[in-house]
Amino acid sequence: MSFWKKHIAKWTPSRVLATGFLSLIVIGMLLLKLPVAVHDGIELSWIDALFTSTTALCVTGLTVVDTQLTFTLFGEIVIITMVQIGGIGFMTVATMFYLMIGKRISLRERLILQESMNTNSMEGIVRTIRRVIYFVVIIQLTAAVLLTVHWLPEMSFKKAVYYGLFHSVSLFNNGGFDLFGNSFQAYADDTLFNFIAFFLVISGGLGFIVLAELYDYRRTRKLSLHSKVVLSMTGILIAAGTFCIFIFEYTNPNTMQPLSFTGKVYASVFQSISSRSSGTSTVEIAELRQVTQFFMIILMFIGGSPGSAGGGIKTTTFAILICAVITMLRGQEDAVLFRTRLSKDQILKALTIIFLALIMVLSVSMMLAMTEDQPFLNILFDTTSAVATVGLTMGMTAELSEFGKLVFCLAMFIGRVGPLTLAYAMNKRHAKGRFRYPEGKIMIG
Repeated sequence: MSFWKKHIAKWTPSRVLATGFLSLIVIGMLLLKLPVAVHDGIELSWIDALFTSTTALCVTGLTVVDTQLTFTLFGEIVIITMVQIGGIGFMTVATMFYLMIGKRISLRERLILQESMNTNSMEGIVRTIRRVIYFVVIIQLTAAVLLTVHWLPEMSFKKAVYYGLFHSVSLFNNGGFDLFGNSFQAYADDTLFNFIAFFLVISGGLGFIVLAELYDYRRTRKLSLHSKVVLSMTGILIAAGTFCIFIFEYTNPNTMQPLSFTGKVYASVFQSISSRSSGTSTVEIAELRQVTQFFMIILMFIGGSPGSAGGGIKTTTFAILICAVITMLRGQEDAVLFRTRLSKDQILKALTIIFLALIMVLSVSMMLAMTEDQPFLNILFDTTSAVATVGLTMGMTAELSEFGKLVFCLAMFIGRVGPLTLAYAMNKRHAKGRFRYPEGKIMIG
């Protein structure tokens, strides 16, 4: 207890979150290395166990071994449990247990929750956590029941229940894991499955704050600026992604050409939504045209929304960037969204996040270009997928060298925790300086 008071109790919320994620990755790795976690005759290396644990907790879905063929029921449960914890946040899970046993949530724990949920205020944070748990249980169980009923004609009752629950958790948390071996390519034309998947991935990628406001909308008749930006950007990105993928792949004989017109629409929507976080697919990603693959890299880089299971730089960050660029081009002073002025701190933070993410993608791509014998587009695609914790792959991830696997583990960890959070966790002080330097002028452009 003295160690806690002297050391850990002084940690910043950012350091607690980063250390907590790292600890859970190690625990997951140890569990997956147990003989009961893999099928007889299969030897899972330490690096593969670490990679699988990292990709599960960071809700990425990139894999170096076949999930169904490698892991037993115990191993699969470990994986999907880590996906659930990684999706809603381990502090949310810890708070849920605190609430169940009647323990009071301290001020320090509320600060950590605020950092974990990526909110601007601690006000009502415990009430928000209760709602998060409520949404997660209701949405995932409802989808699991629907998927179970849908798959009953294809498999036994127990298998249908298990598959329904596993894929409901995976899709909602944007985990990218599946038990079919080829993602959901067999269901490209399946109306019910596609609509369930659309709902799960979108709701999991909006963020729990947005879901709470949508739930209250009938009573309040208002949405915050954050929710307005998230909903509008999500709609724009889904529509733009669907249109472009539909046009690019309509005549591709290896992907969408064999599908019916309805199937082409479903496949376009699915890939548009999945590219920003889910990591699942209904077409073969490696067979897509290069223009489609590059376009999906952009979607992966943008990612989901703050406080959600999604990764990337986030929709709000992208919206702030676009708004700031338009403001500069128009020669205006204030960046405005929905008749609300954005502070310069928000714009600087958005630019910092984008810059750090770009540096991550470029640095990892350059390192892997030296060690992996792969076309550069494959490297860039899978690297962006890892950094943005998406999970889509063009086949390179399964062929990574030991060094490449370690680099991807680090990339997924930083991508999930967040480069800014990790930077704050490594710094002892964040306080602003007590003085300001004189202002200078630099020629730009």
